[in-house]
Amino acid sequence: MYLKTLSTLIAAALISACSNSNTVNVIAGEGTITPLKTEGDFEGRYHNLYPGDKEYPTTCTDNCYEPSELLICDDSNSQCQYQAEQIVPATNTGFIVRWLGHAGFYIQSPNGEQLLFDPVKDQFDSPVDLAFKLAGGSYRKPGFWPTKSELEGLNAVMYSHIHYDHFNKADIEEIGNAPRYLVPLGFADNFPTGGFNISEMAWYASTQINDLTIHSVPAHHFSSRIMVPFIYDDHNKDLWNGWLLEQNGKTLFFAGDTGYSKHFQDIKQKYGEIDVCLMPIASYYHEEDGKWYRYVHTTPEDALNAAEELSCKVMIPWGYGNSSWQMGDHSSHSALLRLLNMQKQMNSQVPVYIMNEGEQISL
Repeated sequence: MYLKTLSTLIAAALISACSNSNTVNVIAGEGTITPLKTEGDFEGRYHNLYPGDKEYPTTCTDNCYEPSELLICDDSNSQCQYQAEQIVPATNTGFIVRWLGHAGFYIQSPNGEQLLFDPVKDQFDSPVDLAFKLAGGSYRKPGFWPTKSELEGLNAVMYSHIHYDHFNKADIEEIGNAPRYLVPLGFADNFPTGGFNISEMAWYASTQINDLTIHSVPAHHFSSRIMVPFIYDDHNKDLWNGWLLEQNGKTLFFAGDTGYSKHFQDIKQKYGEIDVCLMPIASYYHEEDGKWYRYVHTTPEDALNAAEELSCKVMIPWGYGNSSWQMGDHSSHSALLRLLNMQKQMNSQVPVYIMNEGEQISL
């Protein structure tokens, strides 16, 4: 009887372990790009399409952060709200976009699929959140989070890369294993075990959810999860990317964290004009290493130029705000002030729609 009971318990444990293991498939092959280095330093690690020194079409040098009456802040010049009457661009895409804060977005497709980009609910994963605070980092005000019913109705969750401000394991456990998870190559081994359905995608790979097509597209960035300087065990071990949604002939582009490079022109050449562009405008400034920060993050003027190259019918900026970590920025809304000033200085014709965290717009 004891042996029979023991064997039953072992069998049950094995069944449970199997049911909790993640399912991972790789979408790559013909027509896609897997940018692995084949020689030299970091052989076998991922790299950007256009490495090396950059030339930027526009760089703000004067009056970059002039105050704006459209931005209302508290006495410490933070906790700001953008308040201005804006005309919703007549894109008629059917996409619904809600900004959750930082890089997080809740998206509803024209035919009703529900999706998340880079959701992070509160702080970094523990214990890095505490280390960041002790090191003098800005402790983030929690972002806006989807409702329980919205989480239960999700079709897919998409991550652009593994950096802590874009990917949080605790959030995955709360979201659960019902939706598909779409991620860059090499990403799946960062997931906790829990029966998650994960698709790793090469650049220009595509997949379907009903009749919604989801394309993985290049970005100009890097990846690492280990925060200790000079420890490179995971440096560029996992790929980084942007996402392009396509349904009913309409498109929505999420750039992910990225610096300015020719990859924007490549995306336009491959997919044509983009209807809705969610573009990063922050984390480019650093007193000691501003060149590197801008190399992997777009300034507001870089984002405007990239949006023009993509022929965006509307650009929605992100990365600034009360729910950001203010990494590589003067203040919570300095990037937005620079965007407002550069839009005038450049006489940019790109339609820009500015959101506060938690706001939603039907496009």
